[in-house]
Amino acid sequence: MSEYILTEEGKDYLKNGLPEKNLVELLKGGSIDLDEARKKINNFSIAMQWVKKKGWVEIKKGKLNLIKYPDRIEEQDTLKKIHEGKSVDENILKILLKRNLIKRITETYKKTEQELKKKKNIIGKLTHDIIVTGLWKGKRFEAVDVQRIAKKFASKKIGKRQPYEDFLMNVRKKLVQMGFKEMTGPTIELEFWNFDALYQAQNHPCRDWAQTYSLKYPKLGQLPSKKIVHRVKATHEDGWKTGGTGWGYRWDPRRAMQLIPRAHGTCLSARTLGNKPEIPGKYFAIVRCYRPDVIDAMHGVEFNQTEGIIIGKDLTFRHLLGILKIFAIEIAGAKKVKFLPDYYPFTEMSCQLSALHPDLGWIEFAGSGIFREELTKPLGVNAPVLAWGIGIDRLAMFKLSINDIRELFSKNLEWLRSR
Repeated sequence: MSEYILTEEGKDYLKNGLPEKNLVELLKGGSIDLDEARKKINNFSIAMQWVKKKGWVEIKKGKLNLIKYPDRIEEQDTLKKIHEGKSVDENILKILLKRNLIKRITETYKKTEQELKKKKNIIGKLTHDIIVTGLWKGKRFEAVDVQRIAKKFASKKIGKRQPYEDFLMNVRKKLVQMGFKEMTGPTIELEFWNFDALYQAQNHPCRDWAQTYSLKYPKLGQLPSKKIVHRVKATHEDGWKTGGTGWGYRWDPRRAMQLIPRAHGTCLSARTLGNKPEIPGKYFAIVRCYRPDVIDAMHGVEFNQTEGIIIGKDLTFRHLLGILKIFAIEIAGAKKVKFLPDYYPFTEMSCQLSALHPDLGWIEFAGSGIFREELTKPLGVNAPVLAWGIGIDRLAMFKLSINDIRELFSKNLEWLRSR
């Protein structure tokens, strides 16, 4: 028996002919228009690649002309030989392997095939080997009673979701149930969306190299529409039509084009607002963020952040406090929460949410506020936007009863099994 078998594509070409074979057969009757040949030959581009490579066909004035009709097509003959289990030329084998028309029979394939033959090609348990070898195709499966109660296992060693990942999935599920839509965006972000669109001045300390990472290559990305860029530029320089005075400096588009690993999830809110969101609307994101920091029990150089915005004409600061309190109590299980005044360049009013940890005391895990009009109006939104960013890693510390944020990524099997 040959060490090779035909793939599904190889079987199709054995039965119906290789594309190049069918094309030269078609041209045997005379020249034909390129467009007409394309309609009549399956996988026409593959056929053209091979007939041109072998010098069988030429194109002149939009017509295909047969230069040489091959006496035999070795690849076609070899497909037949492999199907019949005969020996074949090694050079042709390499071509067919490269074209994915055949595959080598491994020891795993042979063993799995033998086991299936013993069972009369009826599959009871679908194993990894049956899947990777493709031997399940065309086979029969034993009937399964889907209503039968499965066997219960008491062992603690049964696989399950990593506790922190499970927590994040539950937070995502909770937010979706509350009517929020999930936002997405790139991990490598423009400073424009990470800072400029959020009304953070280009000379603000938070944009210093010690506060954010930067990319060595590529350094620059592409800014969004000229309309949005013009409005953001004008808002920074003199306030534009927002009612503010701006930051009073000359805005540099090249600085805004610089690429960084996103420093916070708020950049996704800016992207969403600049992309004609639903009003009223509720949006959230759970994303990985990156920021230089001293690693300790409460800080890491990369972290997850849960970002959220609610857009609506009649929203107030009281609505924002209510939403944050729900998160702290219902999602994290915090017993006591408090709000403190805070400052962010892109919100007014602003506040900080803290919760009481049984061992570590009061922990800040959310910043929030109402987006300033200097942020919303340049992006085309003329309604109040409630916004918050939650350090979801710290929120998880409450839920999972841990004292060190690094334990969220622990390899301690005992801890993983106990959660």
